[in-house]
Amino acid sequence: MRFFLSCLLFAIHAFAFAQSYPAKTIKIIVPYPPGGTSDILARALGPGITAALGQPVIVENKPGATGNVGADFVAKSTPDGYTLLLADIGSLAISPSVFSSLPFDPVKDFAPVVMVAYSPHLLAVHPSVSAKDARELIAAAKAKPNSLNFAVSGIGGANHLAGVDFAQRAGIKWTYIPYKGGAQAITDVIGGQAQVLFNGMLATYPYVKDGKLKVLAISSAKRFAAAPDIPTVAEQGMPGFETGSWQGIVAPAGTPPEVVNKLHATVMAILSTPEMKDRLDKAGAEVRAQSPAEFGAFIRDEKARWAKVVKESGEKFE
Repeated sequence: MRFFLSCLLFAIHAFAFAQSYPAKTIKIIVPYPPGGTSDILARALGPGITAALGQPVIVENKPGATGNVGADFVAKSTPDGYTLLLADIGSLAISPSVFSSLPFDPVKDFAPVVMVAYSPHLLAVHPSVSAKDARELIAAAKAKPNSLNFAVSGIGGANHLAGVDFAQRAGIKWTYIPYKGGAQAITDVIGGQAQVLFNGMLATYPYVKDGKLKVLAISSAKRFAAAPDIPTVAEQGMPGFETGSWQGIVAPAGTPPEVVNKLHATVMAILSTPEMKDRLDKAGAEVRAQSPAEFGAFIRDEKARWAKVVKESGEKFE
């Protein structure tokens, strides 16, 4: 009877907390520097969450260790729905395979809230690179091994592994140049310090349209509706090649389910507005409607998929 009463009191408290949530500022932690895909999405969502829930939303960048510093901060935060992580495939699915030890468990230490966007990678180069498509880039890399600098937004991140997977399949070698985030990687390719990168379409495509980068391929399974003229890597002699960046919001494990569901419904409503759908579509990202449980299953599947790529590559990332 005492156990039953304890459970009942806990349930009543959790329900009451969820009903009053939010009662103060919500903080969204982005584990990368400003200007990258996760940062863009967090700042796009913030005003909508504020309008819907009636509390300020602050976006705070906590970069470091390929997203692991910010992720660890949120994992150890109070599970009350006031500190959230807008992270990506790197922090939530790839890090366990490329780092020998992590201060957090991306599956056990977070409560999945909502997938925000999926964006295929663009294979882009500095305009001075003579290659007009992926085949010509491979030929140039084979002719002069390690002559091309490949900009990496973080060691062991999604675009790094995209480059590793591509190079392994193509039988080429290039020199990986690490940066602290996607924005810095793009800047150096535009500046010519590096020549090539895979990066999320949402953050990269605007520079392609401005002529600052030249796109050779897209990494989606089929041509993307937002940019139908860009050929896929798969159709350029590499069948089955598919990579991409996805972003989602997670909360510390133990966050009340009622709070998770309220946040999920709020963000999905924002993503479903014509303005946001149009904005994401033009930037080359798509919304994938998933429940918190489905998002959690997706994270686990991605974790297993990239563990296989890392193992087969034989690369060392630390």
